[in-house]
Amino acid sequence: MTEKLDIDHLRQWIGRTQEATDIVTAQLVKGLRATLFQDIGEPKTGDAAPFTVHWCLAQPVFPMSMLGPDGHPTRGGFLPPVPLPRRMWAGGEIAFLDSLRVGDETTRSSQIADVTVKTGSTGTLCFVAVEHVITTPRGIAIRERQDIVYREMTSAQPAGPAKAPPPPPKAQHRESHVSDPVLLFRYSALTFNGHRIHYDRDYVTKVEGYPGLIFHGPLQAALIIEMAAKLRGGKAPAKFRYRGLQPLFEGTEFSINANEVDGELELWTANAEGQPTMKGTAAW
Repeated sequence: MTEKLDIDHLRQWIGRTQEATDIVTAQLVKGLRATLFQDIGEPKTGDAAPFTVHWCLAQPVFPMSMLGPDGHPTRGGFLPPVPLPRRMWAGGEIAFLDSLRVGDETTRSSQIADVTVKTGSTGTLCFVAVEHVITTPRGIAIRERQDIVYREMTSAQPAGPAKAPPPPPKAQHRESHVSDPVLLFRYSALTFNGHRIHYDRDYVTKVEGYPGLIFHGPLQAALIIEMAAKLRGGKAPAKFRYRGLQPLFEGTEFSINANEVDGELELWTANAEGQPTMKGTAAW
């Protein structure tokens, strides 16, 4: 049974800060390029890294004894100890100011910006907003807000017959790939992400009740951002906003899609049925 959620206690984490440092290595860039379906090449000092390489840098490292049953660190450190068992990225916003390059020494300064509680169709939802600033010796490279959502462990199905999904949106630009379990494992390794929903099929199906391994939200966002840049001559968007809509699972085809709308790009990932799983907007 889920522990009672004390929002006043959790909001005491607002303002808490954390700082971490790391170096962009050529080996990391090669691994991330391979995982993002890019030419791997032989990156050298000064070469630009994929735009979301910062999600692979300075990840928290805890001993095995400090990990919870879901593979995440036990709660109550930098992030508030939200007593809801399911945790995922809900979305966020990124401002790209400078490229991260091979050899860059980076610092990530993080702060808990807000903690809120809402009630949705699946029960109680707790949102934690975290703001990050990534700097190099050249100055600020990235400003970011990540929205993390915690939710109850429920398998309750809505009453009545399931509604037919809306027709899939049409895309002016589209790429398709397969959400292979090896792809998910590689991204977990690159980001030192121990969350078992991405690699432990017994856990994700028998404990959390999903039909299969879950595609990382950040990996979907990374692929969307790379497509956006490709459609603008390799230039990262000045601002990118995104939010998750529904899980994307292993073993199926998925697509990365984009439409030109009023000088911006509306982008989304979609499952094999064409239903969007994450949406984003990129502006230059």
